[in-house]
This record gives sequence, structure tokens and C-alpha cells, in this order.
Amino acid sequence: MRKSLIFFAAFTALAFATSADKSIDAAKSTMTVHVYKSGAFSAFGHEHEVSAPIAEGSFNEETPAVTLRVESAKMRVVDKEISDTDRTKVQETMLGPQVLDSSKFPQIVFKSSSADRLGDGKWLIHGDLMLHGQSHPVNVHVEGQSGHYQGFAEIKQKDFGMTPVSAGGGSVKVKNELRIEFDIWGK
Repeated sequence: MRKSLIFFAAFTALAFATSADKSIDAAKSTMTVHVYKSGAFSAFGHEHEVSAPIAEGSFNEETPAVTLRVESAKMRVVDKEISDTDRTKVQETMLGPQVLDSSKFPQIVFKSSSADRLGDGKWLIHGDLMLHGQSHPVNVHVEGQSGHYQGFAEIKQKDFGMTPVSAGGGSVKVKNELRIEFDIWGK
């Protein structure tokens, strides 16, 4: 099957409707990317939370299938425990050439290719994520019903050609693994 992909995004959202394709309610839905720290002095670093608003998407519960798109330039660092100055620096680094390179790669897209039913209202969705100009398979864990779905996916930055940011000669760095969580509502 042909596979396409999505995002923070990371970082990937899924939902299903009843019968035909339905639109994702972008205003009501949320997607968050969790960025974790590592390194010898990681206690001095920060973990980051990034809001990745869904620009558009659709889902179908019968199939089940989902497609969604995130505009990388609209992703926002929403850390509460860092100063405004530090948040701005992290935001600039995230959108800049070191990480997302949002001017060169403005779209993050996920498109499902198949789904495994894991139980009542639970699925493992297989699809492709296009991020940073590269497309790779991603598995998304989904739970919900009646047009409201929650779940998560985990990805590795290096799989998409991104090098995790480090500071202090590598003593504080961002982990390669990211977790994308979502809460999707249909219209």
C-alpha cells in the first residue's frame, strides 16, 4: 500500500468518524510534542513541550483511516518552567535549520495506510510521517469513539535527518526520541 505521512510533529494525531470521511476540528483538537533531555548534566537542562496545531485533517472510522497536516512554522514551545528569553531561544532553534528548518520544510504530514484493531475502541494505526523532508513509517496508538480520539506515537529525530540539540559540549542534550500525544475531535 502507498504510504504518506505527518508530523510534530510530531507529532501525529488520529481520529475516526462514523461512515464517511469527516474533518478534524482543528480548533478543538490538540497535538503536543514532548522533548526529553539526557546527558551527564541533564539535571541542568529542560524538557520541552511543543504545541503542534493541526492545520487540517480528516478521518474515517469505517476504514479506519486518517490524514492530517501541521504547518511547522506554527509549532510553539509552551514550557512553563523557563524564562521568556529561554523560551524564545528554544523556539528559534526548533524552527531553525538545526531542527525543523521550517522555512525549507513547511509541512508535516501523516497519512495512515492500515490499522490493527486492538480491542473495543483501540487501534494501532500504521502510516507514514513526512517530517523534515523525509518520509518514514510510524505506528500510532489510538483510543476513543464517536469522533473523539486520543493517543500517541514515538519517533526518533535522527530517522528524519535531524540531529538532537546539545549544549555544554554535549553534557546537556535533547534525547533522540520524541513522544507525540494528541486529542482529536471531529466536526
